[in-house]
Amino acid sequence: MKPILATRMDKLRARMEATGTDLVAIGPSSHMRYLADLSPHGDERPVMLLVSRDFAGLLMPALNVDSARQHTDLPFFAWADADGPDAALAELLDATGIDRAAPSIVLDETMRADFALLVLDALPGARRRFTADTVGYLRSRKDAAEYELLKASARLNDRAMQAGFAALRPGVTELEVAQAIRDFYKANGATTEFCSVCFGPNGAFPHHHTGTTRLKPGDAVLIDTGGRIGGYPSDMTRVGYYGSAPEGFAEIHAILDRAVAAAIEAAVPGARASAVDKAARDVIAAAGYGPNFLHRTGHGLGIDIHEAPYITASSDTVLDEGMVFSIEPGIYLAGRFGLRLEEIVILRDGKAEVLSGMKRDAVAAG
Repeated sequence: MKPILATRMDKLRARMEATGTDLVAIGPSSHMRYLADLSPHGDERPVMLLVSRDFAGLLMPALNVDSARQHTDLPFFAWADADGPDAALAELLDATGIDRAAPSIVLDETMRADFALLVLDALPGARRRFTADTVGYLRSRKDAAEYELLKASARLNDRAMQAGFAALRPGVTELEVAQAIRDFYKANGATTEFCSVCFGPNGAFPHHHTGTTRLKPGDAVLIDTGGRIGGYPSDMTRVGYYGSAPEGFAEIHAILDRAVAAAIEAAVPGARASAVDKAARDVIAAAGYGPNFLHRTGHGLGIDIHEAPYITASSDTVLDEGMVFSIEPGIYLAGRFGLRLEEIVILRDGKAEVLSGMKRDAVAAG
């Protein structure tokens, strides 16, 4: 097992000890990639990683074992289509050494329901919960290697964003600008995670579907994009305009910039996620646009583009060193334009460090 994976497994077992967990059951998900660097083929055939305090093994369809064996030295408990998975799962559960009468188990919340029920049916007395205080706890606190990968991804995204704004010209469509960004990712060894390009009034839809709207002078432009390189994604939103800014643009941009700055200042280890949301929201509300901020302030970022912690008004999550999340307040004015500014931050050395190097200044194109 790679040293980083061995370290993660050791940390998981320490969390299992601290939380009284006997068994962790992980499906073919980002949790499995984190713990075992495995992304097995996912279909209706049950696949799972079971981890106890002194054993870890994989339930795997026999037809996938040889391929998966190239990537891990964990033991396999293979099953054939002709036999079904029940006997192999029973052998794997025996190998974990857990007391099967009433174990405390953690289930991967992203696992298929039929996979999870296989485990629960095999352990009818189990007390179960999801991964928030075990695998999720560990994943939300990035290590040094993850920090470097996330920062490299963010810095590449700075250039992708610049390529998007450089593609603006009268009559260009949102889709054409998005394609310019996708082409940049591809040319630089990254894949597109998502790309939202919004012209004019379309920016007032927080989750606008990029389409055939054509750019015209005086339009506000919002670009929210992310690529993936080295296994980790990026995510950033910047705004600008073509030709001249629409009325009210500068005011809204300035409010959002202050809101981002306030949230960054509030984002320190020991603070609650809700306090970060409040810091951004208070700036916007004080400026009279509280009802126009339509969503949470942020979400965690790691292997997944959205993961813990979530920066919401109701979150009691206590922030900790190594946590990575977005700060992305927005103001949406229906029929006019919408603006959002987004940074990804990591909590390091007692404060929030912004991963991007691109300023939040409005981009004046044309």
